Amino acid sequence: MDAFVTYLPVLAGIALFLYGMKIMSGSLEKLAGAKLEKTLEKMTKNRLKGVALGAAVTAVIQSSSATTVMIVGFVNAGIMKLTQAIPAIMGANIGTTVTAQILRLGDVSGVGFLLTLIKPNNLAPILLIIGTMMVVFGSGKKTKDIGSLIAGLGMLFFGMSTMEQTLTPLRDLPQFQQAMAAVSNPLLGVALGAVLTAVLQSSSASIGILQALSATGAITFATAAPIILGTNIGTCIPVIMASIGANKNAKRAATVHLYFNVIGSIIFLIGIYAIQYTVGFSFWGDAMTRGSIADFHILFNVVNTIILLPFTNQLAKLAKRTVRDKKGERSREDENLLEDRFLATPGLALEQCRKVIVDMGETAFANFYRSCNLVQKFDNKEFKHLNDEENFLDKSESLLGNYLVRITSGNLNDHDSKTASEYLHAIGDFERIGDYSVNIAEVGEYNHENGITLSESAQRELETINNAVREILSMTVMAFENNDAALAAQVEPLEEVIDVMKETLKNKHVERLQAGICNVQSGISFIEVLTNLERISDHCSNIAVNVIKMVERSTKFDPHEHLRKVHEGVSGEYKEKFDEYTEKYLIPLEKIH
Repeated sequence: MDAFVTYLPVLAGIALFLYGMKIMSGSLEKLAGAKLEKTLEKMTKNRLKGVALGAAVTAVIQSSSATTVMIVGFVNAGIMKLTQAIPAIMGANIGTTVTAQILRLGDVSGVGFLLTLIKPNNLAPILLIIGTMMVVFGSGKKTKDIGSLIAGLGMLFFGMSTMEQTLTPLRDLPQFQQAMAAVSNPLLGVALGAVLTAVLQSSSASIGILQALSATGAITFATAAPIILGTNIGTCIPVIMASIGANKNAKRAATVHLYFNVIGSIIFLIGIYAIQYTVGFSFWGDAMTRGSIADFHILFNVVNTIILLPFTNQLAKLAKRTVRDKKGERSREDENLLEDRFLATPGLALEQCRKVIVDMGETAFANFYRSCNLVQKFDNKEFKHLNDEENFLDKSESLLGNYLVRITSGNLNDHDSKTASEYLHAIGDFERIGDYSVNIAEVGEYNHENGITLSESAQRELETINNAVREILSMTVMAFENNDAALAAQVEPLEEVIDVMKETLKNKHVERLQAGICNVQSGISFIEVLTNLERISDHCSNIAVNVIKMVERSTKFDPHEHLRKVHEGVSGEYKEKFDEYTEKYLIPLEKIH
């Protein structure tokens, strides 16, 4: 019981330290999360740029494991190639050293007001007070997130101070001295660092605890070096766990992360002990400070990156030999459309959703093109292909719907919340467009099986309105993909022209029926196609209005009111586009006899 009471403050300090780190990294993700996807997507064949970007992202989220898990997700989703991911993984190891550099402020000495102020034990309460006031009294979401960041940093420092104060008396205990002597065994030190980091799932946290232990004066270079190397190996465990169930390349990315840290640790251990037993380090038995621990941590990761970066291709080959393709197996980069590991950062998850929705739009457009051809000339193989693609649309709608619901159950800012809402509307519209294309194709199948043919005039009329719907669907997909409000604004005038075209064709069809040119059966097929074409254009209008809404970001934006004003106001630009589409599609349609 006495031992429990003795170590309780130590555990409390560790808890404060870890919780402060969690709050701080979570706040940083909220403030910069939406930009992380675009930052990581800038990965190119330039390896140095990849290292820099990997380090920058990790400096933001304060965890190389989290960044590497994210990179594994990108490889799994086909966003990033394995050879692009490797420099980013190396950079992530460098970026994780930022926390240790911040914590070295405790080594600052001096009697000036500023020097006294920035010491963690003095700075912690100030940061906690400022951060808490911003969270409690702040009005905006961004202000509250910044407040959480500041409060988290204060809690981090407070936890560090608590650990130091409670650990310092331990240096005189025989048990503690024996434990430190045992850890000076390099293999045991590496194992301890790896296990501690695997449990905490953060090398920054492990290094922070080691920095707190340095206050006892019992942490020498001989003790600290193997532990620091072990923390880098331990950070691979969460990444390997995250790659379970992912595709081959994602597993290879996780394997590269392990090889990078293991090879680097072996090189450093051999180098350090070779020098110690030949020349000898003058500081081998000297006590390490927070600063010297932080410096060795960053030295290892920078030097390891410099050594192994030129061997990126060789590391990729080694990973491919470790995680092999089965004979006859075809690699699928896109087998997992949406990744659970993105959910921790809503901005990233939403950007991934956008890409899948764009893929849905392009698939819906391709299926519409097929359906038009199937009405003109039915082909069983093409019809099967169309239905296979429709299954993809159905699956994507279900996956995206569930994924977006999971995103919205988290703590979203206003921008991300509105984006998620608009995406939910968009996936429904694109899926319905796919359904109407299937309906059109089924008309072609029915006509083929029952020997029904359309008159030459009806075929020419359908070709004209099909071209109009192709254009509106193409514009809609492009407007959504590029978030282009100007292009989206061109959808509504074309949609109105298509409505007029449908009514014109219905009237012309009645005239043909009365003249005996068409029969009732072909007439039913003709009207069925027209109905589905009009509905496709209606859903294009819905998507276009939502694109405009996303760009304007007005909380008072009402889609129905927007359309009413568009039709009633009839702006010069709207009328100009309406006249252009009338000239392009409606007038030629009216001339067909």
